[in-house]
Amino acid sequence: MKEHTKNSKFLSLVLRHQPEKIGLSLDENGWAKVEDLLEKLPFELDFDSLKYIVDSSDKQRFAFSDDFTMIRANQGHSIKVDLQLIAIQPPEILYHGTPAQNIASIKGQGLHKGKRHHVHLSADVETAARVGNRRGRAVVLKIKAGEMHRQGIDFYISNNRVWLTEAVPTEFIVFEENNN
Repeated sequence: MKEHTKNSKFLSLVLRHQPEKIGLSLDENGWAKVEDLLEKLPFELDFDSLKYIVDSSDKQRFAFSDDFTMIRANQGHSIKVDLQLIAIQPPEILYHGTPAQNIASIKGQGLHKGKRHHVHLSADVETAARVGNRRGRAVVLKIKAGEMHRQGIDFYISNNRVWLTEAVPTEFIVFEENNN
């Protein structure tokens, strides 16, 4: 299991942030040839093992093309790619999980994408809490997504059901005091 997790994290690194680390080429939409990826990985991985990593990812981080010849990360890129997302109407409320130590900054500046292409939001509290717990005690923020959308702010949804937007200004964030 440790090897599986290590391999999945490495795939995230090269498909989202540093394809050049292994000399991999991504097209403008973030797709890489599966054959090239398997050939250039610094560890042995066959197609069935790669497919298992893609299929078993709890967050569905990766996707294959319909013919399984191409692979890409579904979102979270820090490099320039066009995922060809189409703006859609979000639910009234979405959620953002973050470590408690980030709250003061968020209260002052809202949520920003940082080095990524978008701010990531969840449709449910449980997913947001899981995301926030990765780097400390999680605080789950309510995001008034419907109101944002009515004011002209675009939302997208990735293939793995993560809601995406450019930024979330503080006036659209509900900071609840007893948040875990």
